[in-house]
Amino acid sequence: MRGGILVLGFLLVLTGGIWLGGHPEALPGAVRDALVEEGPAVRADLIDTIQSHYYKPVSKAKLEEESLRGMVASLKDPYSRYFSPAEAKSFNEDISGKFEGVGMSVHPVKEGLVITDTFPGAPARKAGMRAGDIITAVNGESIAGQGINISTDEIKGPPGTFVNLTVKRGAKTLRFHVQRAKITVPEVKGRMVTRNGQKFAVVSLASFSSGVHGRLRAEIDKLIKAGASGIVLDLRGNPGGLLREGVLVSSIFIEKGTIVTTRGRAEPTHVYKAEGDAIGSKVPVVVLVDRGSASASEITTGALRDRGRATVVGTRTFGKGVFQEIESLKNGGALDLTVGRYYLPDGEPLPENGIKAQVHASDNPKTDRKDEALPVALRVLQRSLQ
Repeated sequence: MRGGILVLGFLLVLTGGIWLGGHPEALPGAVRDALVEEGPAVRADLIDTIQSHYYKPVSKAKLEEESLRGMVASLKDPYSRYFSPAEAKSFNEDISGKFEGVGMSVHPVKEGLVITDTFPGAPARKAGMRAGDIITAVNGESIAGQGINISTDEIKGPPGTFVNLTVKRGAKTLRFHVQRAKITVPEVKGRMVTRNGQKFAVVSLASFSSGVHGRLRAEIDKLIKAGASGIVLDLRGNPGGLLREGVLVSSIFIEKGTIVTTRGRAEPTHVYKAEGDAIGSKVPVVVLVDRGSASASEITTGALRDRGRATVVGTRTFGKGVFQEIESLKNGGALDLTVGRYYLPDGEPLPENGIKAQVHASDNPKTDRKDEALPVALRVLQRSLQ
């Protein structure tokens, strides 16, 4: 009998707990404060108090946006980002290869944004900005520690408008007044270079946006058909892009086997394999990189190096060894969250300090019309054919 009472009592407590879990307002105040999570209520109270008492009017929507942004910023991860609905739309435009701004690729650093490349003919290059410059302020406001999406959105804007950029170049502080324009990223450029009677293809890839592998393959096939006996794949200043494109670009040179592996705490391990139909394995390849080569650029670089398909020439790459996934949010925005790491074919995590070039070569940014690194890459190709 007593056991039955105990069981009945337990069931009453359990069912009562379930009901109260859905109706916390029925709990006494002290119990409710102890058992019910206060976070959402405190957040709402904070927003209401600011709206009611702050000395200037503040938009509730703006406060909501900033509270979401603050949660992601608390991770101290430069690659995890909250996108407002407008920013999510802008991000989708960026990965399509078309946007409005000043025409440069950047990566986050402690002081702000480091320029990894400026596009030919774009306003940034015309103004005299160059790779290695660090943008520390936009329109007079510091961007140090600010999320990359916020900073880049402040730089971008309608064509014809102007933006003021404060730049650190070594010990110097420079200021640029740059007119924005409609930018189309020149994703693939190829040309034939002749050295000592031998023809070599030099193919530059500016980003890993959707579909770029097809355009790259078409350019490589054209140059090989025209007599190129080796290929320089120039990934300098390429900030990366889509993982899928990194795998497909690598597959142009690697017939089969592992390209990259991804692993995360809550993500299943995924091994990405080459997809076949690669160019002839006897065509020597050099990958030319610098500190602006990041993300998908590093996946391709690491895959071609580890699989013995190419020699890496240049400087260390950027070192973006983590990957993000984008989740759509109910407000129309998105969360771009770091969820795991990249692992190269030999099992090494993509180094946080970048992939070290096998043959060092660096371009002098002061000689705008001269490329000191490319001749080194061509010499490596020549030696491979001897």
